[in-house]
Amino acid sequence: MFDTMTLPPTVGYAALAVIGLVLLLGLAVLVVGLFEARSLLRREFTTYFISPIAYVVLVVFLLVTGMLFAVTFGLLTTSGPRGTEWPMQTMFADERFWLVFLFIPPLLTMRLFAEERSSGTLEMLMTAPLRDWQIVLCKYLACLAFYVVLWLPTLLYLPALLGASWPVVRPVWTPFSLLLLGGLGAWLIGLLLLLPRVGTGLRLVSLLLFLGGFVAALVGGVLHYTRDADRLLEIPVTLDPYPVLSTYLGLFLAGAMFLALGLLVSSMVRDQMVSALLALILGLLFLVAGFWRPEQDGSLIYRLIYFFSVPLHFDRAFTRGVIDTRPLVLYVSTTLFCLFLTVRSLEARRWQ
Repeated sequence: MFDTMTLPPTVGYAALAVIGLVLLLGLAVLVVGLFEARSLLRREFTTYFISPIAYVVLVVFLLVTGMLFAVTFGLLTTSGPRGTEWPMQTMFADERFWLVFLFIPPLLTMRLFAEERSSGTLEMLMTAPLRDWQIVLCKYLACLAFYVVLWLPTLLYLPALLGASWPVVRPVWTPFSLLLLGGLGAWLIGLLLLLPRVGTGLRLVSLLLFLGGFVAALVGGVLHYTRDADRLLEIPVTLDPYPVLSTYLGLFLAGAMFLALGLLVSSMVRDQMVSALLALILGLLFLVAGFWRPEQDGSLIYRLIYFFSVPLHFDRAFTRGVIDTRPLVLYVSTTLFCLFLTVRSLEARRWQ
């Protein structure tokens, strides 16, 4: 009886509507909380541009990625039997890249709470009219934003890696293209209004324009480039662009996981170097299998190693344009769990 019973479609739509409503309410709570703690978020982000360690990380990171880009570009333009089938795999599945990447999250997160504890300013911060999750989220998002800044210069490599030609721009007026352009305009206006010092009401309007414009541009862009025959902007490429998208998605989520892990360690220790060392050791657990590359034999041990080995995810999935949900589940769940433990670590210190 129960095997043949099917639910009507309205039940599924109602369940999706309830889940979407819950997610929207949770997002609204987070946005309001971040708006209340915007001063802390701004301070944490600008601190990275004052610290010399951040500039050292940026220079070393660009040197390594630039070297790997030169090697990959040479393989793409060489003649004879040498070459590369997957350019993104040559760059971001290389052991040299992951050896440098191993040090980046600990160096970016080691000061976030350890410095506050060693200087005695953590108690002052905890007496501020902010909840613990607001403090943790502000520090984490500031660190994540600087991590994104690290990757922005690498976008200049993409035209050469994809064999892109000059872009073609044409006027296309469809509902989806208008939604895309309107969202971009609202996002740009909201961004410009966020820069000067304005009142609380105008600041809230600018934040709504910024977030609403981003969502509208994202939805409009996806619908425009998947459903419209003619497009506003086309960049002819000779290679498949999907490995680029999947690689950058994986790098963003993997970096978010390692940063959350480093933030958790920083909230538990007082010394910055100890925090960096412990975060490096814990991060090594997710990278060590990528340096010796186990054989793909399909055994239980291999599947277990593959699930936790981030370099293998990029070597055999993301850099080939394959979005594997198993690594995504690992990255997102580990990130949320580490942030949850960081909030609990602050709460335990408050009760002490």
